[in-house]
Amino acid sequence: MYNSSEIIGAVIPVLNHHVSTLGPGDVFRDWLVHALGDRIKNKHCKVDVFKYLPSSHTVCRYKFKGERYSVIVKFFAEPTGKLKRYNASEAMAKEYNNLMAVRSIINVPAPIAMHRDFNCALVTEYISGKSLAWHLSHENDLYDRLTSVAHMQRRLHEHTRHDYYDKARDFANFHSVLDHLKLDRSTRDHFDQLLGKWWYSHLLDQRQGCMIHRDATPSNYVFHKDVPYILDLESSWYNAHYARDLGIMCSELKNHFQLQKGSGRLAEPYIGHFLWHYSKNESDFLRTTKVIPFFMSLGFLRSARLHRHYPHHEYLIKEAAACLRSLG
Repeated sequence: MYNSSEIIGAVIPVLNHHVSTLGPGDVFRDWLVHALGDRIKNKHCKVDVFKYLPSSHTVCRYKFKGERYSVIVKFFAEPTGKLKRYNASEAMAKEYNNLMAVRSIINVPAPIAMHRDFNCALVTEYISGKSLAWHLSHENDLYDRLTSVAHMQRRLHEHTRHDYYDKARDFANFHSVLDHLKLDRSTRDHFDQLLGKWWYSHLLDQRQGCMIHRDATPSNYVFHKDVPYILDLESSWYNAHYARDLGIMCSELKNHFQLQKGSGRLAEPYIGHFLWHYSKNESDFLRTTKVIPFFMSLGFLRSARLHRHYPHHEYLIKEAAACLRSLG
């Protein structure tokens, strides 16, 4: 269920496997039972532990035998991705607070508890169901699923508006992604020139920002009994541009169809459907379609980090540049 922010691009299945069974006397298991309170009737039950891969941190599902109840625990002090140096306690508290802040707006796993001494463990509700990534891979009810995700993103963005949009941060992040790709000088200069045109175009300028997910990939949306939930708010931004979440999702859709069907153009009906259902009206839709190429370009470059040593890398770089050139 949980997707690593380091593994981006192709729709990668998130797998879990059984790693252990905990009984009474295990310190962490006993703390979990205490933290869950009345949710667990048999305080002496055993707990099966399942580990999820891939993930940016150690992430496990704890299933309480005989209770029909599970939780997800993310250990922020156990990073498994490229980012190793960060304040794990702050990251744990940030995701907990993000979940608390938006739970009345959109469907998210309920935050239950956190504990710094257990490798900065964050405990959240376990949401069963199939992810948008699964529906994308199977092309199962994809239009309806994208409609639900678009509406949920709209609610998140509309109800978390802030006083300003931090435009400089988006460009700094864009350049950071380019730095990681270590492109040849000519290609990098081309991207820098294109980004300069976007900076001075004022097309991205807006008076207000909002909270965004920032890793709006298909694996981070799960449908439980047809109700959409959004997962993994650890990297969320405030004072952000609403179109960033949309652009990342659209780049993911196009990249998937390029990899799995041989043509990214097959994603265009789904992208148009997604953006239309996000928009309130036609003018809103037209405004969004003008800015979306900037963030789709960023999405392709994020994906390119995964494919640096594969032929698909060239396609992603070309698509990213083409998106930026759409400014004219």
